[in-house]
Amino acid sequence: MGGHGYVKHDPAIERWNVMREDVYKHFKFTSRAAMISIVGLFVFPASIYWISANTDLRWKWGGVRKGQPLAIKPSEPAPEAE
Repeated sequence: MGGHGYVKHDPAIERWNVMREDVYKHFKFTSRAAMISIVGLFVFPASIYWISANTDLRWKWGGVRKGQPLAIKPSEPAPEAE
């Protein structure tokens, strides 16, 4: 009623599971771990913020008719060569 038969446990898998569960106990900040933390916590969010801040007021997304540009300040059209 309780199980679906005998399950043979692999000692290597059990050791791996214990290592994965206790990884926070043995963690040390190395130069690699520090760089990954700095990039993940500061550089990546700052770059996303910079990109969104620079493109926020550049486009108008609501109610543009056919032939009208999406840009709030459209660039000057190129002079036509005659």
